[in-house]
Amino acid sequence: MAALQPRRIDLGDVVLRPFVASDEAAVALALQDPGILRWTAGTAVISTPADKRARRWLEPRIDGWARGNAVFAIADRTSDEVLGSVTLRDVHRVPDQAVAAYWVGPKARGRRLGARALDAAARWGFASDGLGLHRISLDHSLVNEGSCRVAVRAGFRLEGVMRDYYVEPTGLRHDSHLHARLATDDVPQPAGS
Repeated sequence: MAALQPRRIDLGDVVLRPFVASDEAAVALALQDPGILRWTAGTAVISTPADKRARRWLEPRIDGWARGNAVFAIADRTSDEVLGSVTLRDVHRVPDQAVAAYWVGPKARGRRLGARALDAAARWGFASDGLGLHRISLDHSLVNEGSCRVAVRAGFRLEGVMRDYYVEPTGLRHDSHLHARLATDDVPQPAGS
């Protein structure tokens, strides 16, 4: 994948910005959340000793831009504290497409930050001065209803169910929703953006 130029996107009360090494403490706190560990941390992070998980998660995201992935921290505008993450990965692996992933830490939930950040990342991804994408997809386990709400609020339409697609680190399989948003979709700007 071609390297991407890191970006910063201002959403008013929060910003999307690249991760930096000093974000490790905030990531460590987020990785204490069972939902983040279950749905987004990945096997490599979960199999790492708890005191080293944040660094294991953070290191590939810090250099993600150089590897063709747009990896944003969702950070408080005033304190710069990391509240979550939104990523567009596999950029142009399939022409004009990418795959989105996201999480929001427990103390920032309920503010619709995930949907706002996902929408902002998608708008930038579709823009001619952004990534010039046509389609961004994402998937989530059916039992992860919060992720479904984020996707729908950010304008990602449900396209179908992928049977036994998501595999937890324990080996437990789940059916997953496939959502996608196209550059041509008419998606209103979310409230609070």
